[in-house]
Amino acid sequence: MKTIVVYYSYTGNTKKIAEQIAKTLKADIVEIETENAYTGNYNSVVDQGKKEVETGFMPKIKPISLDLEKYDIIILGSPVWWYTFAPAMKTFLNENSLKNKTVYPFATNAGWLGHTFKDFENACKDCTVRDGLNLEFEGKNLLTPQHVISKWIENIK
Repeated sequence: MKTIVVYYSYTGNTKKIAEQIAKTLKADIVEIETENAYTGNYNSVVDQGKKEVETGFMPKIKPISLDLEKYDIIILGSPVWWYTFAPAMKTFLNENSLKNKTVYPFATNAGWLGHTFKDFENACKDCTVRDGLNLEFEGKNLLTPQHVISKWIENIK
């Protein structure tokens, strides 16, 4: 089974976890990047993110040279923005078909997971969506125990 990790990361926390998952599974990895980077201080980006989530905005993302057809398992990683996945992930899911794939979502957050995993299920209608991994951070400090992450990754193998 060919596996890829596709993730969006704003602060680097999601990237760190995505890289760990890809390394452990010997999976390919690709980062979703917005064409226009978010700028300003943390609070201004939070405010912008809230507006984007509330309006369903999908920022333009940089092209990804990726043939999803050759993958059986897609691991999707995103920070939680206002109780759901980041708008950049919404753009990716809107622009790419994951039909007939098995999807494992993971989400990084500061304790506010919200309806993120339900939203992944709704956005991946033609897929089999497995249980997600909720990763809590306090700033850059991972609060979720490593054994929880390892067990989730092991279930993918």
